[in-house]
Amino acid sequence: MTHTLADVWKPRARRVTAWSALAGLAILLAGLAIALSWRAELPDQVASHWGPGGAPDEFMPVEAFAGVMLGTGALCIAVLGAIGLLLGRSASTLRLAAGLTVWISGMLSAMTLISLSAQRGLADAAQTPFSGSDLVLAMLVPAVPGVVAALLVPRDRAVPAEAAVPADALRLGLSQDERAVWFARATGGSGLVVGGGAIALTTVIAVVTGTWALLAVPALLLPATVATFVFVVRVDTEGLTVRSALGWPGTHVPADEVVRADVVDVHPLRQFGGWGWRVGLAGQVGVVLRGGQGLRVEQTGGRSLVVTVDDARDAAALLNTMAERARTPGR
Repeated sequence: MTHTLADVWKPRARRVTAWSALAGLAILLAGLAIALSWRAELPDQVASHWGPGGAPDEFMPVEAFAGVMLGTGALCIAVLGAIGLLLGRSASTLRLAAGLTVWISGMLSAMTLISLSAQRGLADAAQTPFSGSDLVLAMLVPAVPGVVAALLVPRDRAVPAEAAVPADALRLGLSQDERAVWFARATGGSGLVVGGGAIALTTVIAVVTGTWALLAVPALLLPATVATFVFVVRVDTEGLTVRSALGWPGTHVPADEVVRADVVDVHPLRQFGGWGWRVGLAGQVGVVLRGGQGLRVEQTGGRSLVVTVDDARDAAALLNTMAERARTPGR
């Protein structure tokens, strides 16, 4: 049976994009409704931004404040929805889009409501205090439904390859009885520098301004940086496994779904728009931690995965060999 690209991913991409967008809009509209219900209890001009010292420095009517939240959220939903619809060939891409859609909507609503709640009953919004702990709370709490949304996305449907591994694909010279495992650690130079810089900067700001609750931000950035820019890559009889050093995120390409594996030259900005766990313009998933040599795996269903890792040639040769064996039971 032949599986076309549309059979494999387009219907699922439409479904996931639809329900995640509706969930995000529902969260935004609920936040808008609650904010407007407080109108009579709020100052005529509510605080909408706080300066480095923690004092409000920008003000606007509550309707405008809530409208900015709704408009920003709607724009984010539209962008993430386009990613899901146009590039969502793999479950990992759809999970990322759905999870971010719900998380960003929840974060924007939470930040709006938390900041407005502190202004209820005040005659002058300039008296509104800044709470770093509230900011952290607004970022963390929506992560729960965001993770749930990501987990609701179904796994990729198994589509074993029907054609043989191309004759010109790299191979490893193993005899029929030999077994081999290849593994490496992939780390991101630029990503680790940016993450480390952000951790250092927020720590300094928290100490200098005395906003100790902001120390929660670098405490969260540290594991997030490790999870995003340190990966373990493994090739064995089961196929290719790429997993964060913290265990999540990760992905697996079964050997019987590998069309072919090759060595490629990766340009993070040009091909993926940056570093980390990315989605390229052609819908390929990228674990792009640096520029240079990488492993590209073409997978059934029009999917592909690119990982920047050293010694990619041996990884590609072994993966092609394992893919060929998977097509020939008993080898």
